[in-house]
Amino acid sequence: MAAGVTFLSSGAVLVLEIVGLRLIAPYVGITLQTNTAVIGFALAAIAIGAWAGGAAADRTDPRRLIAPLLVAGGALVVAVLPLVRFTGSLLTGADAGGVLLLAAVAVVVPAALLSAVPPMVVKLQLASLDETGAVVGRLSGIGTLGGIAATFVTGFLLIAVFPSSGILVGTGLVTVAAGVAVGVLLRRRAGGGAGRVPAGLLLLAVTGSLLAAVAPTPCEEETAYHCARVVADPERDGGRVLVLDTLRHSYVDLDDPTHLEFEYVRAIAAVTDAMAPAGEPLSALHLGGGGATVPRYLAEVRPGTVSRVLEVDPGVVEIDREQLGLAESADLEVRVGDARVGLGAEAADTRDLVVGDAFGGLSVPWQLTTVEALGLVDRALTDDGVYAANLIDHPPLGFVRAELATMRQVWPHVLLLARAPVLAGEDGGNLVAVASHRPLDERALAGALLAQDSTWQVASAEEVADLAGDAQVLTDDSAPVDQLLTPYGAPGR
Repeated sequence: MAAGVTFLSSGAVLVLEIVGLRLIAPYVGITLQTNTAVIGFALAAIAIGAWAGGAAADRTDPRRLIAPLLVAGGALVVAVLPLVRFTGSLLTGADAGGVLLLAAVAVVVPAALLSAVPPMVVKLQLASLDETGAVVGRLSGIGTLGGIAATFVTGFLLIAVFPSSGILVGTGLVTVAAGVAVGVLLRRRAGGGAGRVPAGLLLLAVTGSLLAAVAPTPCEEETAYHCARVVADPERDGGRVLVLDTLRHSYVDLDDPTHLEFEYVRAIAAVTDAMAPAGEPLSALHLGGGGATVPRYLAEVRPGTVSRVLEVDPGVVEIDREQLGLAESADLEVRVGDARVGLGAEAADTRDLVVGDAFGGLSVPWQLTTVEALGLVDRALTDDGVYAANLIDHPPLGFVRAELATMRQVWPHVLLLARAPVLAGEDGGNLVAVASHRPLDERALAGALLAQDSTWQVASAEEVADLAGDAQVLTDDSAPVDQLLTPYGAPGR
């Protein structure tokens, strides 16, 4: 029993930590800060729980506490779901305070309660001081194995099969049931008050389960990476918005692939309009799929265009197929996998265009921002090929400046498209960087933006050089993208 209780309580804490991150992501995004907050609070809870549990075991018979702690910890694991969702629905922004608040709500109390169990089990197993090292080492190892098993099973299996809500409720209820069973066994062996579980704790588990069923959720579907939903545009019959976590990620018009709702997408389309004669087919590679808006646009205005989309999230691809009308063909291929890995597999000198649209929202895939990654993009492009990358930042544009400096290490010609206030450093939002080995026609780009009904402007090569200044060149060895990015200041893309 001692080994099982230690294994379960330690494993439940790691399940809570992993799923807690996914639980808060729809409200504050997945960033380095979010990961840090959840991991930090989980470690703090483990330390507090172990310390307090050990102290309590010296003052009170552990047989009176182990079962109630398991039941209380399990009940609160269940209750975390409605607590985070009700709290998250009240947040107005993904600032640092919101991140810390939701991370604390998600893990601290249940993790501390469950972490108090192992030292109490140790106390019960110590028959003599001569066995202290063996008992502590054995149960510590079992607890660590429980955490390892929970980490691998959750990350590789449970999240792929069950929604986060189901994993949390299931873990909590299993822990509650184990607590009840331990209480029964302890009462049979020790009698007295050993193993008694207050009815209020069982009521808490039931109440948490009921609240979990009615708690507001921003998700229609949970993919491997996102909380996702598709929202119909009330102003366009065919308009659909793909929302991933906190952001309106893609807009697709099911009836008209040439309708481009988002300004940054119109800017990317303007780049494609200006880079080759109208109607001429291109060979294009898209880093990040989303709703596959640009590949559909190219297929419509440049028949014969061959597009390959690299999308890391298989759930997004399924949504594209089932709800956003994506029809794959020999000319429009979708490959599921990390775009950096996909870039490494691309044949050299084959793509007229590479579109980088994985840079969205609060989280930036740093592995696509470095000089090494851009070298792979350059390798895939023809001599006259063009790279167009959607970026997002807010003043002082630290990330954008670093990315421009990095792009200038790879390509001699780099331009930047954005709204005038963004270029002036007065506002934040999306920007589109354009790079090539061939000179880029600023006048043609400006005309293409106007043709796309865009108010965006073109920052010249000289202005880009001034903006990049002495900013850090990002490398695989040093790419502090999360620290450079200023993510706050705008509600969406």
